[in-house]
Amino acid sequence: MIPYSATAEPQAAKPHATKPAAAAKPAPAKSAIKAPVPVEAQRAAVAVPVPEKKNPPPLAKELFGKPKVAADLSPRAIGSYAKGCLSGGVHLADNGPNWQAMRLSRNRAWGHPKLVKLLQRFAGEVKQDGWNGLLVGDISQPRGGPMLTGHASHQIGLDADIWLTPMPNRVLTRKEREEISATSMLDNTKLAVNPKVFTASHAAVIKRAASYLSVERVFVHPAIKKSLCETTKDDPNRAVWLGKVRPIWGHHYHFHIRIGCPNGGCEPQVPVKGDDGCGAEVTGWLKKVEASLKPPPPPKPGPEMGAAE
Repeated sequence: MIPYSATAEPQAAKPHATKPAAAAKPAPAKSAIKAPVPVEAQRAAVAVPVPEKKNPPPLAKELFGKPKVAADLSPRAIGSYAKGCLSGGVHLADNGPNWQAMRLSRNRAWGHPKLVKLLQRFAGEVKQDGWNGLLVGDISQPRGGPMLTGHASHQIGLDADIWLTPMPNRVLTRKEREEISATSMLDNTKLAVNPKVFTASHAAVIKRAASYLSVERVFVHPAIKKSLCETTKDDPNRAVWLGKVRPIWGHHYHFHIRIGCPNGGCEPQVPVKGDDGCGAEVTGWLKKVEASLKPPPPPKPGPEMGAAE
């Protein structure tokens, strides 16, 4: 007998489950194919952080040029005439009985109390020399220090510029004080004074300034120094004051007085030699001035001008 299982019809085999074949993607058009990016371009595309720009710190002359009033401290000149500052400075009034301050917009009529007191005395005493009074130029900023324009010195309140134009017999307007110019004492050669302009009264005013014990220097144009040397030969005391009168560039329309250090905080100057200073120094300075007045020589021809290499 054949078993039932052997005679039964065999069952159909179950088909294996299969995933439908994915549809083939169409080939991209030639225009859509991207060219490979060069390595250099890839590197350039990488974002590089840009360092933040920092503003440079303000210069000293900008800081010292901002204060409108002096530091409320004890009067003291600190540092050197060309590198320092001032505390406890006082303001020379715009108008006094014998002076008028010039260029008021600069706010440079501040100085050490001893200098301001000397200027007030000086302004009154020049009447003995035939002047109504003084036109006072720059002294210092409220707290001294370097200035935005003009001077290398005047930083510790011990320097003052005095115009070689006498004070008029009326009060100048503020506009006039900003616009009028001082008068040059030089003739057309720029190497000598004009005797019609630089008079005996001018010489007397400079001598008075240099005669004060507290004044250590009076800076003038070399031509003015030479004139003083030539016109004061009979003065028995000229070595005492004329040695303080020092030739320097410019200073043909004003002279510059400088007092000595009144306290222990500033650097003193080298004392003057004690002679009248009317020798080779003046001659040397005038040679420098003469050389500066000559036009510069033409440039030497180079290859671009046709010269041989």
